[in-house]
Amino acid sequence: MAKLVVAFFLALILIFMLQTMVMASHGHGGHHYDRKHYGPGSLKSNQCPSQCTRRCSKTQYHKPCMFFCQKCCKKCLCVPPGYYGNKAVCPCYNNWKTKEGGPKCP
Repeated sequence: MAKLVVAFFLALILIFMLQTMVMASHGHGGHHYDRKHYGPGSLKSNQCPSQCTRRCSKTQYHKPCMFFCQKCCKKCLCVPPGYYGNKAVCPCYNNWKTKEGGPKCP
């Protein structure tokens, strides 16, 4: 009986994991961005100023945002969509940290 209960719970866990993966692959449960326009290596370095202008347009700290965004863009060749957040679309941009461990890229 105990083996049956364990098997049942393992099957439930597997079903929930599969459901989550299917939803993520269809863009449900979050934003779905076109990788051609926003994924890693999607930009050329000459596109960084315009993409960072877009990214930093709504912050009150425009100058530092532009400085770090362009630095990150030139290294990662990617700037996430929107004005903030969405960094998972650009793993390099998302994972570059300061010495203190905070995010380097805006």
